[in-house]
Amino acid sequence: MSTSPSVETIQHRAISVVMASQVFSGAGLAAGVTVGGLLAADMLHTTSLAGLPSALFTFGSAGTALAVGRLSQRLGRRAGLTAGYAAAAIGGAGVVLAAAIDTIPLLLVSLLVYGAGTATNLQARYAGTDLAGPGRRGRAVSSVLVATTLGAVAGPNLVGPTGRFAESLGIPALAGPFLLAAVAYAVAGLILFVLLRPDPLLVARARIAEVAPPGPRSATGVMAGAATMVLTQLVMVAVMTMTPVHMQAHGHGLEATGLVIAVHIAAMYLPSPITGFLVDRFGRTPVAVASGITLLAAGVVSATAPSDSVALLTLALALLGLGWNLGLVAGTAMIADAASPRVQGNVDLLIALSGAGGGITSGFVMAATSYATLSIAGGVLALAVIPFVAVSGRALIGKP
Repeated sequence: MSTSPSVETIQHRAISVVMASQVFSGAGLAAGVTVGGLLAADMLHTTSLAGLPSALFTFGSAGTALAVGRLSQRLGRRAGLTAGYAAAAIGGAGVVLAAAIDTIPLLLVSLLVYGAGTATNLQARYAGTDLAGPGRRGRAVSSVLVATTLGAVAGPNLVGPTGRFAESLGIPALAGPFLLAAVAYAVAGLILFVLLRPDPLLVARARIAEVAPPGPRSATGVMAGAATMVLTQLVMVAVMTMTPVHMQAHGHGLEATGLVIAVHIAAMYLPSPITGFLVDRFGRTPVAVASGITLLAAGVVSATAPSDSVALLTLALALLGLGWNLGLVAGTAMIADAASPRVQGNVDLLIALSGAGGGITSGFVMAATSYATLSIAGGVLALAVIPFVAVSGRALIGKP
């Protein structure tokens, strides 16, 4: 009698391990997002380039998305995700060194490499779907995403303490969160390297080979999922990147900024179980449409919030995170239904490039106009999800 673990056991173990790694990777991701723009503005002596870090680590994320997707296709999720987090840890350490010795070229290169963490963090969500049935893929994605919440919320709130720790070492305070990020990403990679066995993707592939040949792929599902995630990523990154700069310009300290970003990132991940249930119960397309409407609401609130109102800015960024969450879970389920890991990596490349465009453009838009204009423009752009997905994803409505 075979003593091999069942598919359900392997799926449960894989999700548990990936969730554990996401707690640390969430902290690594959030720490850099919170102060990246501020560090760049400080070292480059201009706020017009405050969106550059976001653009750089998003461009780095783009290249990593391809690499992780292709490495996962060849060797499994464990190899792809471990390599991605290792690169992110090196990038975070490079940012700390660049800030310590005040070297712009090293800063720019390190931010690019640090972006590997963003792509790997996103790619990890597919590890939850490898062995999940079509009717449970939304919830499988959400399980992985929600684990990011603990680290993602803790990261921004550690900006003050890590900044003080960095100063005690003779390093600029704004480099402190990147020190945390380097350690967190290294731990996330170590967890996956040691514990993600057997590899869920390799098990799923072997299972398909035993039962039946792979079914046909859906180009419609790929297009609908990609459009949803690309648009929501672009809008979210643009507004999120400029919010700390906007707050600092109006006298808010790092603690207040950290609180707003912490709530934003919590809203990006914490609603995932509910979103996953909605995606599996009512279909991918209705949830994708809801993401566009929610992002518009976020843009309106952030544009009309008084500059001294931390409460309204917090609400705006919470809506921004929720809109992103709705789009990501719905879009990921569409892609998981329809595509291989290589295609998943290609789609994440488009997501990363859209985020890079949003990040680098946001600084120029805000410098030329205002934070309010940037917010409203982002909200209106998010509505493009509705007609595109309504046409491309028509066949997906109500389907699991």
